[in-house]
Amino acid sequence: MPVYQIPDELIFPDPELAEDDGLLGVGGDLSPERLRLAYSNGIFPWFSKGEPIMWWSPDPRCVLRPEKLKISTSLRQALKKGNYKVRFDTCFDEVVRQCSAAKRKGQRGTWITKEMVQAYIRLHELGFAHSTEVFMDGELAGGLYGISIGMTYSGESMFHLRPEASKIALWHLVQRLKDWKFPLIDCQVTNPHLLSLGAEEMPRKEFLKQVIRDRQKPGHKGRWE
Repeated sequence: MPVYQIPDELIFPDPELAEDDGLLGVGGDLSPERLRLAYSNGIFPWFSKGEPIMWWSPDPRCVLRPEKLKISTSLRQALKKGNYKVRFDTCFDEVVRQCSAAKRKGQRGTWITKEMVQAYIRLHELGFAHSTEVFMDGELAGGLYGISIGMTYSGESMFHLRPEASKIALWHLVQRLKDWKFPLIDCQVTNPHLLSLGAEEMPRKEFLKQVIRDRQKPGHKGRWE
């Protein structure tokens, strides 16, 4: 199948037309309107510095159902210790920048470029992007951020400066989304770490049906703190 050139007009091809690796199209921009349209149709941007904007919709999709989160022994001990505080949306910019700076095994750079950072900050200001933050000894120790459209939460990235801090953030995010009856967290691309946390693969067709259903629901727009 062809890789589509995304026009200036706010439209995307049908996600089912993506390449075997999930690549759907190239081009467009990172405006809040385009990002909202993308996420509400099961599409997300993913590219590195120096590359054009690339849009993806992989098959299968990696998702985490809140009730299936796996709690490791080390995480259980960290939660029980309780030497931390969790906040939402109090330092979104810093969480995104820490995620961008985090060194990851097997990666030489980051996909969270400066333009991506600014794009997600704009979405946060509009009430569609949210951070979960873990503080230890009064300092930011770890966290994660993602996009919430309707009743679908798309996790983007996480980081930790102290052991287990990112997993603590994930646990508290999952509890909140479970209370709000979000059916799943979109984890986008499968990897062993996500599977170890309880994530699973869902056929793209089934995932897109879920997204279309859930984008019509009111969700929780605005600051979460």
